[in-house]
Order: sequence, then structure tokens, then C-alpha cells
Amino acid sequence: FTGLDFEMVIKNHYHEVLAFGESLLIFIIRSLQNRPEYVRHTKIVDQVFPGAGNFRLPAGDSAVRLTFAEGVKLLNEKGIEATEYDDLSTAQEKVLGRIILEKYETDFYTLDKFPSAVRPFYTLADPENPKVSNSYDFFMRGQEIMSGAQRVHNYEQLCEQMRQNDPPLDPLSEGFRHYTEAFRYGCAPHGGGGLGLNRILQFYLGLPDIRFATLFPRDPGRLAP
Repeated sequence: FTGLDFEMVIKNHYHEVLAFGESLLIFIIRSLQNRPEYVRHTKIVDQVFPGAGNFRLPAGDSAVRLTFAEGVKLLNEKGIEATEYDDLSTAQEKVLGRIILEKYETDFYTLDKFPSAVRPFYTLADPENPKVSNSYDFFMRGQEIMSGAQRVHNYEQLCEQMRQNDPPLDPLSEGFRHYTEAFRYGCAPHGGGGLGLNRILQFYLGLPDIRFATLFPRDPGRLAP
């Protein structure tokens, strides 16, 4: 697994982080589609995996961005059972990807405002509706390639959310003390996300298995080379 994480200070609103991540992904994908050396490599892959070069983006530089609730509504309209405060299964996400491709003509999109109950304890809740959070996922071909959020930056709030977690977490325990103590000294509002580079490559090329996008894959049946 190869990951690319980023964190940034928020000046006014956490959508600054979301917009940066969207712009980064669109830049990467358009570069893969337009630079001659990458086009040549994609054509080679296409000889083995037909359709490798057919990834679609919307016109312009803006990504399609929906709230989690809007994504659930699209599923419900197609007869797929889903609720606003429960996480989506992999199967539901794939169906939603096909719906969005048909409706918005894009294989890349973001979902914003995930339910607070399905996100980590350090995720900041929406101040206007604590049932949802300032968090988001990026998707390619209906599968997640990044999960991110605005983080809690206030020490007391962070400790309280840890205690309210299911199961409860002790912010003063040996396992968490050094993490939580850092927030005592002050921390700016911030957010970020973690990109899975293997997954980006897999879904951009439409590969059937992530091991095809991994240089030295490891699984229960392969330890070498």
C-alpha cells in the first residue's frame, strides 16, 4: 500500500481543504490523460485491459460534489435502500458511482457531510447539525480513493469526543496521552485526507484487481518476490 497524506490550515471553512484535494486529483487525472508519455503507457495497458483509457471527468476544473444525503437520495430514487445516518456498503457505493456517471458524466466525484457516527473520534461535527460531520470521501468509478475531514483542534472537545466514543477512549491513557497533550499548546483549525495511490491507479485504468497496480503485492498467498 502506498499512501499520500496531506494536512492544511483552514482559514475560513473546511471546504478549502476539500477544494484543494479535488483540484489535485483533477490535475493528476488530466495529466495522465494529456501528457504524451502517460498516454503511451495507458495505450500499452489497454492492450491487456481494454478500456484503460476511458476514464471520464466533467468539463472544466470543478469536481462533482454531493452531500452524503444527496447520494443516499440518488440511491433511493433507483430503488436502492440506504439511509442518511448509516454508512454505505461497497456494493451501494459502486451502484452510486454508476448513477453519477450516467447523471453527471464523470468517474470522479466527492461525497461531503458523512454521518458523524461512522467517522473517527477526531472528526469535527457540523456545528449546525451534529449528526453529520465536516468530512468527505473521494471516489473513482464508484470506489473510495480518499477519506478526509476537518479535525477537532480544541483539547477539551477532543478529550470529550474520545470519552463519548463507542467504545469509550481514555485521552489520558498511555496510548493516547502524547497525542492529546499536543493540543494543550494550541492548534489551528485544520483538515486533510489520505490518498491511496494504488487505488487511484487501479480505478483510473479500470484494473480488475489492486495487485495489478502494486509493484510487489503481498497477500496471504504471496510473500515473495
